[in-house]
Amino acid sequence: MRLLVQHDTVYRFPRPAALGPHQIRLRPADHARARIETYALRVTEPARLRWQRDPTGNHVAHVTFPKGVRLPELAVRMEMAIDVRPVNPFDFFVDDRCEEIPFRYPEELRPELVPFLDRNDPSLAGGSLLDAFLESLPSSGRTVPLVVELNRRVNERTRYVIREEAGVWTPEETLRHGRGSCRDSAVLLVAALRSRGLAARFVSGYLVQLTDEGMIPDEPRGVGRDVVDLHAWAEVFLPGAGWIGLDATSGLLCGEGHVPLACVARPALAAPVTGTSDVGAASFSFEMRVGRLGHEARPTTPYPEETWQALLAGSDRADAALEAEGLTLTVGGEPTFNSRLHPEAPEWRGEALGPTKWEQGLALAAELRDRMAPGGVVLRREGKWYPGESLPRWALDVVGLSDGTRLWTGGGSRRSATPAAAAALARAIAARLG
Repeated sequence: MRLLVQHDTVYRFPRPAALGPHQIRLRPADHARARIETYALRVTEPARLRWQRDPTGNHVAHVTFPKGVRLPELAVRMEMAIDVRPVNPFDFFVDDRCEEIPFRYPEELRPELVPFLDRNDPSLAGGSLLDAFLESLPSSGRTVPLVVELNRRVNERTRYVIREEAGVWTPEETLRHGRGSCRDSAVLLVAALRSRGLAARFVSGYLVQLTDEGMIPDEPRGVGRDVVDLHAWAEVFLPGAGWIGLDATSGLLCGEGHVPLACVARPALAAPVTGTSDVGAASFSFEMRVGRLGHEARPTTPYPEETWQALLAGSDRADAALEAEGLTLTVGGEPTFNSRLHPEAPEWRGEALGPTKWEQGLALAAELRDRMAPGGVVLRREGKWYPGESLPRWALDVVGLSDGTRLWTGGGSRRSATPAAAAALARAIAARLG
């Protein structure tokens, strides 16, 4: 489902204010499950915006204002188009060395994870209530089920409330109240994970929830309309799987609707907007909107007749425009080949790769080159990497020039590919390019 997400934040001042530097953390992290098609961040003019990465790789917009300029308000608008598709949150593997808790992180990873293992962080401050809660949690067993259980226990212990006041409660405060906002339960979950020797971090992001059209009998319904909200959750680092999102508010693993913005060791570093002004804001407002883009089919709602007619009319206009420009389009799929020579080999009966597939792939590519792109080359490169496979597949490209110019004049001769030859080639290319 393609969606347009808009987020407006406005600070209004009682009189024009001089603004100091600001930091804005409203750009999706690279590991977001949703595909980010377009993104834009706009700040009240004459602001100057520069994008940077913080030490943990989050995108941070640094905003500055010219000296002497005073503004009656500061407005920030984030707008992005995203493609949200269902994912299986359990589609990952765990390193064999870490399938049972307790485990010690591999030495090559441990230095990088030190900030996310810190149990003395002031934001995780505890007391007798936290000690008793952590003591009640399981401390050994299969890694994934144990992590799921910790998330469930935190969800079970804290009643979700919308808490408007600023700041994040410590785990002790959350347990004392027996309730908390999403950011409070996320910090409690981070404390629980770290208590079991697991690297965990706090995440601030968007949660996109789409209208539930499942109509499954005897099952609870989801939201009745499309919504997007700022949200918080935790991530745990599992070797082999990477950072896995856990939403203590729902007690579930994070899915396609969780769009991380800032992933940090301490919650204070994830604030969406921080900055200074010489006048305190008199009011603060924000609004978030989500809308559907395009005409994706919905399983329980066919196209209305007017929508279908509009699609047909749009297609006719596109065809007319292409024809007027003399353009021809061809639509096709990927051909799939089987082997006459080795029909019983595993790679022709379900396995992805194998020696005979490589041999016949090379032969087919060479034949296509000789027939369709004389003087061209066969490029051997990394191919698709499918979930659950340890390495990417290979791919062969036939590359040639349409005017027939030869890309390769070396005939059938081949030289050994050595580091020295590669270095010489790189230097020669750099010299030609200047």
